Amino acid sequence: MQQAQVQTRDHLIEMFRKRLARIHFAAKTALQDIREGAQATTEAMLETFVAVLHAVDGAADEIEVGKQVTTLLHPPERTQSLLTTCEGLLAYRDNNHFPLVWQYYRSHRSTLYRLAHTLTFQSTSADQTLLDAVTFLLDRQERTAAHFTEPLSLAFASEKWRKLVQVRQGNQTVLVRRHLEACVFSTLADELKTGDVCVAGSAAYADFRTALLPWKACESLVPDYSTIGIPATATDFVAHLRDQVTTTAQEVDQGYPDNDQLTIDAHGEPHLKRYQRPPASPTALALAAAVQERMPERSVLGMLHRAVCRTNCTRHFGPRSGREPGLERPQERYILTTFAYGCNLGPRQAARHMHGQIDAQQFAYINRRHIDSRTLMAAMTDIINHTHRGRLPALWGDDKVVGADGTHYRLRKNSLQGAYHIRYGSYGGIAYHHISDTYILLISRFIACGTWEAIYIIEGLRQNQSTIQPDTIHADTQGQNLPTFALAFLLGLKLMPRIRDWRDLVFYRPDPATRYQHIDTLFHETINWELIETHWQDVMQVLISIQQGKISTDWLLRKLSSESRRSRIYRVFREIGRVIRTIFLLQYLADLDLRIQITATTNKVEAFHQFSQWLFFGGDGVLLTSPDPEEQEKAMLYQGMVANAVIDQNVVDINRILHDLRHEGMVVKREDVATLSPYLTQHIKRFGDYQIDGLNDMTLTEDDDVPPLELDE
Repeated sequence: MQQAQVQTRDHLIEMFRKRLARIHFAAKTALQDIREGAQATTEAMLETFVAVLHAVDGAADEIEVGKQVTTLLHPPERTQSLLTTCEGLLAYRDNNHFPLVWQYYRSHRSTLYRLAHTLTFQSTSADQTLLDAVTFLLDRQERTAAHFTEPLSLAFASEKWRKLVQVRQGNQTVLVRRHLEACVFSTLADELKTGDVCVAGSAAYADFRTALLPWKACESLVPDYSTIGIPATATDFVAHLRDQVTTTAQEVDQGYPDNDQLTIDAHGEPHLKRYQRPPASPTALALAAAVQERMPERSVLGMLHRAVCRTNCTRHFGPRSGREPGLERPQERYILTTFAYGCNLGPRQAARHMHGQIDAQQFAYINRRHIDSRTLMAAMTDIINHTHRGRLPALWGDDKVVGADGTHYRLRKNSLQGAYHIRYGSYGGIAYHHISDTYILLISRFIACGTWEAIYIIEGLRQNQSTIQPDTIHADTQGQNLPTFALAFLLGLKLMPRIRDWRDLVFYRPDPATRYQHIDTLFHETINWELIETHWQDVMQVLISIQQGKISTDWLLRKLSSESRRSRIYRVFREIGRVIRTIFLLQYLADLDLRIQITATTNKVEAFHQFSQWLFFGGDGVLLTSPDPEEQEKAMLYQGMVANAVIDQNVVDINRILHDLRHEGMVVKREDVATLSPYLTQHIKRFGDYQIDGLNDMTLTEDDDVPPLELDE
């Protein structure tokens, strides 16, 4: 019951934040519309103003002026409409959508107040001004007057909001009620995201300070981090970072004359030559064609069945009590359930194609009572480990390298994770995948649209329990920000993303007096080493709390994903991130092989997106699971298990084919094999009636008894 209450509070806060985000999005859209139609609107407003001036000019006295102006602005609704339009035009002038927020906020006002009354907000610092403003509004919820005359500190509000909320009325400064409400609730949503405000009884929005391991418990553990290059004192830590960025900058500067891929123009802007990937060799193309031609025809269900029989991975499934499954032919039913949910058929549609092997109610029961996210991860790990043991994955990529990226999945409406995604033009969520450079899926998560993907990039690797343990992460722009660069470094990981508009990023000097012969114009600001040294203890307390399981990296990065007004932890992680990102950007400019590797790995992730969505063929592309976030997460893990099973079988088949080709006299070179991919689908049947083939241990043993792959060097 307590856990359910905690989850409910978390969901309420998510809905509160999403509601405010939609309100601001609507206001920004309205501002854009006003900009586009500003000329016509301005002309209409000028016509009204001219009419008022004529009335004033032609009237005999002030009473007559009042009557004529009142007639021009009749009915009263027109006055309100004109006022709203004027505010919009002022917003257009200042590029400020805040004046337009109220008209989209007011229809949600009662709901937002109910949420504010239900939840107990607390400040994570000594600054109580925002919570004082929340209390101020809750005590005056029934007020309908246009202004508040009581004093209230607006220290929490931005300058744009303060100009809007505070107005002069005679000799007194008053607060515009409508704008104050919009300001307070908008700021509250922002500070819930940054962690400056927490909620009592919440998990995702708890006070992070209380979750950290006490410093006394951390002190004895600090020396252990020297194994991953983290010095044990603040002074040594700063010296270590300073030396890294200084050395890297000097090496890049000295190597600039020999770097024919990089030029820096007269304005100090760097330019990299576009790399042209060499075409595949004729022998590589011939090998790929021969492999494709010989791939045996298989069904998705059959490939899943074979992977399960090889690994016995369904042993992880069963009642949570730990008792025997109590099912007739449990392994068969677990395979069918994984297939039904992993290919997005859903229980009803899948049951119609299985000739009575299992019905929809049994599918739903097994999914609900026998399989959860933890057991799905364990089962998928078994398949990953089996694939990893083969020689082929090692030829395809480096198992110390992983790529991470998200892809859009459509959802039915009214899902907590769902939102409209502008780029994809539909309502849905994001499946976030970590793909090994060896093509194997390591972990999947389902996250909300609009979530900055970097929040989940590190936690995915920490949840990975397979024999593939990467230490280098490649991603795109969404997979990075300054706190994430810092945290990855502190955990012994190398974050090396492909960043869009990298030229707009700031390079930081290690020292204001440092100058470089060739690359000096790249640098614009200097690292604040004093800030890092001052808050080194905070950094180590957070790091050790993560390693001891007190907090998760995604929980922390969610707090650090937006700029906080007050958080010292945010400021120090941002500063460390500036150091690490500067080092990476310098390496990126200097190392062509690094850029090639980043592109190749991120391209593999994109290829996996296409491969996995090809296997996710049910439901007309709409995720059929319930709106429950836990079930959506399970759907991605089901899909991942099916995808890895197909990859595993493809690896087995490719291995056998290469052995046969070489035995028949074909020259099979290592560099040609490296161009192959396990994401082959032309030989796979997706549709028809689904029945488990009668496999036996001998069949699988013959598959696995293929002699070790030998290649022509």
